[in-house]
Amino acid sequence: MGQAVAEQVSVAGLAGGVVRQTGGAGLERDPPNLTELKKEAEQSAKDLEEATKALEQRRAQLASADKELSAKLRQLQVADRELAVVRQPLSNLVGMLYQQSGSGDIAPFLSGSSDESTLRAMGDITQLVARRDQVVKDTGRLNEERERLATEAQDLRAGKLLGEAQMAVEIDTLRKRSDKIVKSLTQSLTKLGVKVKGGQLAVRCDPTRAEAAGRFPNGLVPESYLCPLQQKGHELRADAAVAFISLNEAYRQRFGRPMCVSDSYRSLAAQQSVYYTRPGFAAVPGRSNHGLGLAVDLCGGVERFRSAEFNWLEANSKRYGWIHPQWAYSNPFEPWHWEYDPKLAAG
Repeated sequence: MGQAVAEQVSVAGLAGGVVRQTGGAGLERDPPNLTELKKEAEQSAKDLEEATKALEQRRAQLASADKELSAKLRQLQVADRELAVVRQPLSNLVGMLYQQSGSGDIAPFLSGSSDESTLRAMGDITQLVARRDQVVKDTGRLNEERERLATEAQDLRAGKLLGEAQMAVEIDTLRKRSDKIVKSLTQSLTKLGVKVKGGQLAVRCDPTRAEAAGRFPNGLVPESYLCPLQQKGHELRADAAVAFISLNEAYRQRFGRPMCVSDSYRSLAAQQSVYYTRPGFAAVPGRSNHGLGLAVDLCGGVERFRSAEFNWLEANSKRYGWIHPQWAYSNPFEPWHWEYDPKLAAG
């Protein structure tokens, strides 16, 4: 397997891209912002996903708060009923005072000529006053409890509404930011000659959809999840495609021509065809990285091991998330086969 030809590289930030000094090849400029836009789009999607999860957690908390609010309101209703029950005896007592000739009974007591009936009347009045005082005390306590419950219920309502509003604004802001980045990325791809019929470039080349594309079976990825390359007739998964286009532009600056692509995404049917017509040169159908939209076969010099094109790609491709896999150095020997590694690209 040999070491890659070393290149002396110096990086300086310039407007429009990163300039690299390559041995004997002059200045080499990265495509403007493309790689950075891809990373920003992926980070934005990650932020949006995390915010959405936070919203779901918040909604779960709000559901719990709703239960608490309902409990408070039920307690409030109970307090209202208890208050009404406590007030009723007081009303009855007042009625009794009006119905009884209490003043006639009290006069003898005040004059000193009280008898048994007078004393009984005074005892009744004392009892009524005591019961009235207890009713007033209970009424005050229940009123305080009712006010406390009403305040807590209002606080829960306000907290719920505020929490929902804040999360909605945050998610809307993140979504708009993500859309803006994807739009900028799409514009950059269009300037680089990437085209697709029906105006679906923004959708098909959105790297934030890569995870969703990875859920489809090998070789059965829908076309709407595949981004076209500058090389006509070739497609890859969006994140791999954007990274390859960046790599392709750097290659073009070094060699004066774009990379030659002989194969990219392979449907399951195409994998079966290659497997049976070229035994030993293709993975078992349904197991190939081509079927995931994460691999290319290259020509134009790269297919010749240790050619200038191969060595340059080996030395520079990892910056874009592309590698020549270890197995392809010997078993089977396929210098033309290159794969995209999302973990490497994220590093």
